[in-house]
Amino acid sequence: MSQSPPIIHPTAIVDSSVVLGEGTTVGAYSIIGAGVVLGQDNRVGPHVVIEGNTRIGDGNEFFQFCSVGGRPQDLKYQGEPSELIIGNRNIIREYVTLQPGTRGGGMVTRVGDGNLFMANTHVGHDSVVGNRCIMANSAALAGHVVLGDSVVIGGLVGIHQFVKIGDLVMIGGGAMVTRDIPPFCIAVGDRATLRGLNQIGLERNGLGRDEIALLRKVYRDVLIGDSPETKGKRFKERIEVCRAAVLGSIKASAFLDFIERSERGVAQHGEDSQGEYGTGNA
Repeated sequence: MSQSPPIIHPTAIVDSSVVLGEGTTVGAYSIIGAGVVLGQDNRVGPHVVIEGNTRIGDGNEFFQFCSVGGRPQDLKYQGEPSELIIGNRNIIREYVTLQPGTRGGGMVTRVGDGNLFMANTHVGHDSVVGNRCIMANSAALAGHVVLGDSVVIGGLVGIHQFVKIGDLVMIGGGAMVTRDIPPFCIAVGDRATLRGLNQIGLERNGLGRDEIALLRKVYRDVLIGDSPETKGKRFKERIEVCRAAVLGSIKASAFLDFIERSERGVAQHGEDSQGEYGTGNA
């Protein structure tokens, strides 16, 4: 961590109540409003606006023209003192909008650590973003969306309010997501369907061949149901069959837990006729 005092460009406007940690810099023409707290070693570029009850950790980068902590885009919002909480080492690129919570959603929007928000991305009110996620250009989370860890969202993706996305999910560009996406899966299309496991993502995160093979079997047994053990069985019955087969596997159990807890229902398995995402097929 830096031991140098914060540096504010002469043209920036920073409210006297703002807390700036050591090593934080504020660029030309940026505006930081009352009540904002920034930790150490943050870089606030030129023409950035940070306002509201916004608390920011250490080592984040804010690029020009992003809007952080502004009034949520929710007609029910009545000025309640909701919060936006941002962790450490996030990259917030041009024209990104990150907005606080509302009374109807728990009063807080949370962003974890090490995320990349590419240009024009949007995180709506009361959403939760985990760690090490990537949102490509013009992707948008409606209000109340939950992202797990290491989620990759392609460009121009739209995610419906209250949808939950599990860990290590990859969503192909242009997808419209209206149902929950279980962990470790690939989803594409309008309305998005599942196309199998995110095998490359799983391998990059250290999962071995046997673990991936077990996940693939559980995926097929639950979501396709074409094996001798699950064929002809109802959805809940297929889950019960898989429960008995995955004892001791943390990842497979997490996959089943996510599906059982889904409130919106999970996206269905769909066939990819063009083979575009073939490396992840179940």
